[in-house]
Amino acid sequence: MQITGTPKTDKRHRAALLRSRLTLAMAQAGTNQTALARAIGVDRSTLSQLLKDEGARLPNAHVVASCAQALGVSSDWLLGLSDRPERAADLLANALTLTEAPRALIDEQIFAWHQEAEGYKIRYVPPSLPDMLKTREILAWEYEPHLGKTTEQAINASTDRLEWMRASQSDYEIALPLSDLHAFAEGSGYYAGLCPDKRRAQLDQMAELTEALYPRLRVTLYDPRRLYSAPLTVFGPLLAVLYLGRNYLAFRDRDRVATFTAHFDHLVKQAEVSARALPAHLKGLRDAI
Repeated sequence: MQITGTPKTDKRHRAALLRSRLTLAMAQAGTNQTALARAIGVDRSTLSQLLKDEGARLPNAHVVASCAQALGVSSDWLLGLSDRPERAADLLANALTLTEAPRALIDEQIFAWHQEAEGYKIRYVPPSLPDMLKTREILAWEYEPHLGKTTEQAINASTDRLEWMRASQSDYEIALPLSDLHAFAEGSGYYAGLCPDKRRAQLDQMAELTEALYPRLRVTLYDPRRLYSAPLTVFGPLLAVLYLGRNYLAFRDRDRVATFTAHFDHLVKQAEVSARALPAHLKGLRDAI
């Protein structure tokens, strides 16, 4: 059954939306009808009629495209086909950015992303043990070769920021490779040469924090022989960041963020050690040292 009048109503709505958005784009660009008409090569009366017409008449595609180009917006937005005014090239540039990743405790960009996502769940696959769970001794051991005499100052500043993160309204979910934690407990691989006392103290602190902060902080262990993940962080629905070593590759488009979120949730679903079981697992590793 067809509903009479629907196509005309839809076209009238689209024409009204075009007039509204064209007026808004002109105001934001700081231009007027005369200047815009000159820029797109039409008579001023053509634009004036378009903006005053209360009917369902839409301009031809050339006029819409020319207006969009002159005003720095997309034709789809002017016509109501998109809620984003940016042009496709601008959307792509904003959706994918490459940011420098300093090898330091105090990372201004990461902290800014945490502030932006406050109140959302933050999902994190760290490149090693999470900094927010490390003892001062482990932080010093890890960062002193890079920071030298400024290590203690950096640790103090980092501690302040980590306290902010713990007090924020965000929930944190961390997926850690099982083998990385076991290598730490054994003092092998990356952690070779780390004395047993520091490793015991670190495992004690992790057990205490993951137990005390649960469920706002949930840490699970996945088996990297069955599943693989690059280091990444998903800041709620806003942003997904892939850690490349010297750079962060940041994605803001909804589909990519959803893909990273699904990947992380799969790691948690397939975890070998759940968040509830982690404190006991850590104590077992500690006792074996």
